[in-house]
Amino acid sequence: MSTVTSLVQSVDWLALAPPTVAAAVALVVLVADLFLPAARKPLLGWIATAGLALAALFLLPLLGEDRRTFCLPAHPDVCSYVADPFTLVIQFLVLGGALLTALLSIDILKDHDLPSGEYWFLLLSSASGAALLPASRDLATLVIALEVASLPAFALVGLRRGDRLSSEAALKFFLSSVAATAVMLLGVSFLYAATGSLHLSQVADALTALPDPRLATLASAGVALTLVGFAFKTAAAPFHFWVPDTYVGAPLPIAGYLSVVGKAVGFSGLILVTVQGFPSYANVWGPALAVLAALTMTVGNVAALRQDPRRAHSAVRLLAWSSVGQAGYLLVPIAAAGYTDDPAHAIGSTVAYALMYAAVNLGAFAVAALVARTRPANRITDYRGLYHQRPVVALALGFFLLCLAGLPPGIIGLFAKVTVFSVAVDAGLAWLAVIMAVNVVIALYYYLQWTTVLFRGADEGAGEAEGAKAPEAARTGQPSRTRIPAPLATAIALATVLGIALSGAPQLVLRFASGALL
Repeated sequence: MSTVTSLVQSVDWLALAPPTVAAAVALVVLVADLFLPAARKPLLGWIATAGLALAALFLLPLLGEDRRTFCLPAHPDVCSYVADPFTLVIQFLVLGGALLTALLSIDILKDHDLPSGEYWFLLLSSASGAALLPASRDLATLVIALEVASLPAFALVGLRRGDRLSSEAALKFFLSSVAATAVMLLGVSFLYAATGSLHLSQVADALTALPDPRLATLASAGVALTLVGFAFKTAAAPFHFWVPDTYVGAPLPIAGYLSVVGKAVGFSGLILVTVQGFPSYANVWGPALAVLAALTMTVGNVAALRQDPRRAHSAVRLLAWSSVGQAGYLLVPIAAAGYTDDPAHAIGSTVAYALMYAAVNLGAFAVAALVARTRPANRITDYRGLYHQRPVVALALGFFLLCLAGLPPGIIGLFAKVTVFSVAVDAGLAWLAVIMAVNVVIALYYYLQWTTVLFRGADEGAGEAEGAKAPEAARTGQPSRTRIPAPLATAIALATVLGIALSGAPQLVLRFASGALL
């Protein structure tokens, strides 16, 4: 009896609260959908939004603490779930991003006649998996959390039934993600066979002293395959091919969700396996991630530069390729962690950059969702004259684009880029810092090109949008002026206020770059 008792683990429900609340509200929405009449379905969106806000509020009691649960009885310091500063920051990013996505979605569901119950259940389920992942400290929980975050996203991308672009996007996203998961699971199985453990701390210890050369070879293969799997999840080149078509085919709020929350999931998992699981292989994953970072930012920015402003969906495609380029910047500090004696400090720059990127990129998608209400083709030329129609919205979008470019008044974007740049230089990766600088200059062109379109006169764009076949607003080159739905206006306002606050006090984000989060 004493042996059985010693195996019973206590559960810290407060530490588990953020992902648990999101999952519980997902079940509430699913059941409520069965009983609510069609006229009351919009209520589900507000329940989901309130649930995400409640899940985020449960982060407050955890601040300043390092709580652990699901620990091994014989090794209390070896746990499957850890709520440390790194976990809390990523959970804040994930739940905040999901909350903004929910606000963007409330009116989109009505406009596109999407099934409310399924949509909100899938979004909350994905958010719960995304919130679980940064707290995972064993490979099994890590993979499960990754799939809980990813599987609902496939359905969300393809939820516009009968839409060819949506179906094609969901298929590409599904196939690429399944391939990534298969590769990752093979790598995890190799690591388990070589080390005899799935907990990251024990895997790290075992990898430093493998007794058999054959096990060392197996472990090396496991490390490589696991990194390749996460490269798919982070949309690092050359594993980025699914991104543009997926963003174009998905409902716009889901495209924004994937660009922010999907990246947060992939990068937090990559940080955990490299810094905590494979520190003894830093000489392998450090150079590999540095090459991936250089390739990813170059491919993303060059492809964004080549977008035709008159092509249908060019605005979303530019944001998609921009997100690939931004992924390259996010990879730089993780690569630098492989070259330093204190990798926990290096990855703080990735977290700082991710917080800036999340706020302004979701804001850009929010404005794109507003324009798409009257201009479904969502060309960049459709934004011509936006300042004359909606000056506040145009100024907000201009601010978001300047933040992504790293130009004033988007001070936070500039500071975040400088932080990433300095981490690369300090790690001895001067060549990577030079490539990053070149890419930042390339990105300036297409961000500024879009920004200038906002402030051009509407008459300058007449006749650019398919002539007589286009609606009147398209023929005049001027966005139609309609009332902005309150949830969408709230999302734009929140993203703008957050971006301005961060630009006014960049130390709120950049202090993460100077402290050890892990």
